[in-house]
Amino acid sequence: MTLHKRRLVQTSTICFSINSFSLQVVATATLLVFLRLSCVAATHTTTNRVTSYPNFQHLNVPKEIASNKLQIKHSRPTKLDIDHHHHHNPLPKFNELKTVTLLSNDDNNNNKNSSLNLKFNLIHRDKLSNKLSASGKHKHDHTHRFSLRIQRDIKRVAGLIHRLSNTNTSGVDDYKVVESFGSDVVSGMDQGSGEYFIRLGVGSPPRKQYVVIDSGSDIVWVQCQPCKQCYKQSDPVFNPAQSASYSGVSCSSFVCSRIQNSGCSHADRCRYEVLYSDGSYTKGNLAFETITIGGTVVRNVAMGCGHSNQGMFVGAAGLLGLGGGSMSFLGQLGGQTGGAFSYCLVSRGSGTPGSLVFGREAMPVGAAWINLVRSPRAPSFYYIGLMGLGVGGVRVPLPEGVFDLNGSGDGGVVMDTGTAVTRFPTTAYQAFRDSFLIQTANLPRASGVSIFDTCYNLAGFGSVRVPTVSFYFTDGPILTLPAKNFLIPIDEAGTFCFAFAPSSSGLSIIGNIQQEGIQISIDGSNGFVGFGPNIC
Repeated sequence: MTLHKRRLVQTSTICFSINSFSLQVVATATLLVFLRLSCVAATHTTTNRVTSYPNFQHLNVPKEIASNKLQIKHSRPTKLDIDHHHHHNPLPKFNELKTVTLLSNDDNNNNKNSSLNLKFNLIHRDKLSNKLSASGKHKHDHTHRFSLRIQRDIKRVAGLIHRLSNTNTSGVDDYKVVESFGSDVVSGMDQGSGEYFIRLGVGSPPRKQYVVIDSGSDIVWVQCQPCKQCYKQSDPVFNPAQSASYSGVSCSSFVCSRIQNSGCSHADRCRYEVLYSDGSYTKGNLAFETITIGGTVVRNVAMGCGHSNQGMFVGAAGLLGLGGGSMSFLGQLGGQTGGAFSYCLVSRGSGTPGSLVFGREAMPVGAAWINLVRSPRAPSFYYIGLMGLGVGGVRVPLPEGVFDLNGSGDGGVVMDTGTAVTRFPTTAYQAFRDSFLIQTANLPRASGVSIFDTCYNLAGFGSVRVPTVSFYFTDGPILTLPAKNFLIPIDEAGTFCFAFAPSSSGLSIIGNIQQEGIQISIDGSNGFVGFGPNIC
């Protein structure tokens, strides 16, 4: 096979159109991103290679089943050993840390003179529940964990559909907001639906905490002492009285004025309360606090200090919102990161963590870039343009405009880290599924399980040949998924299911199962999303 290389310098202001010329980008043998030149993104350089188009892939059945088994370590059940390396590499001393101070006034998002690069390790929730399983507090068989994951997912998707569809005519979130950040506050914490966690330090000195990341949320919060009601978390609950950097937000402050329907305590302190549709909630005081990430201290982060919280959060202390709103962690960092971050969600069963990196330096060379789509109804969510689906290298016939976002904000395609299983409108899903069924007619079928209606009995198989599954993006790239990202084990007996489901509305959601292992970069300032070239 002959490889042809072309070097392409991308800018945020220039669009290229090259008739029928197409380029194919190969990240690895298992991740293929095909790029047709159209309007290209951000200030990056891309190297593209022409390669053959694979119509089928092989799925290693025993390996995928084994990867979903928790490796329980029978040691002291009171302490998690997920990031045991931190015992040997404690947080740096304060005089060794790079310090960044966020402004707590109207100029908060206008500091463009400094460049910030922050990096986290991403951990799947199954890892965080590892020690809880070993202690006998939670069942740790794959079938039980799968069932809980799907239950969380159903609730998450129902909330998103209600909030982002025209069924919500009141303009109020599915997650009822009381004395809170208003209609733009959405959290993936609904029944513990957060799937990925990071480790950071809160306060001065920094107290280590695990928090859920959520690309659909515009709030940062952790549980705080004194607890009127707090759920069980893996680390001691943060005590603001022991932090030298904790500062309550006054009701007259600019930050409090951003919060729609905010409350005010008798002590002139800004209060927040977010009540979720399932009865879960967090409420407390808004404060400025210091967050420590590796060797960097970020001061004056506006966060919720929750004194009354309820939910099944599997050890996490709270949530780090990554949405596009001004009160998310990304929004507060503002110009210091250029509105850019990149993440790679670790694959199920992987022995290594994924990554979450903030800053323009996180924008990779060699990615395939597409445009972000702005929704008038939900500007904090990351919408993308999708125009088609493929199975085995064959484009699936779909109704025209089935993935379009209309002028009123209905429909469209959202990328969401808190949703597990990708949803498509029913007509698109059925055509997609039927195409997959035709090309897998040689595989033994199994009964449907939960939200999955297309399952296979692969017990006894070593490797199976399956057709590729591809997303055709509006701007030209074609993302071809690894087989493990669309045919997943749901038990240890060899039952695998096609990991997509129909949506009850026109909204489509690209879930984290389909995102796993692929580097995804968000350039919010310039309005682009990049796929690849790296994997994790």
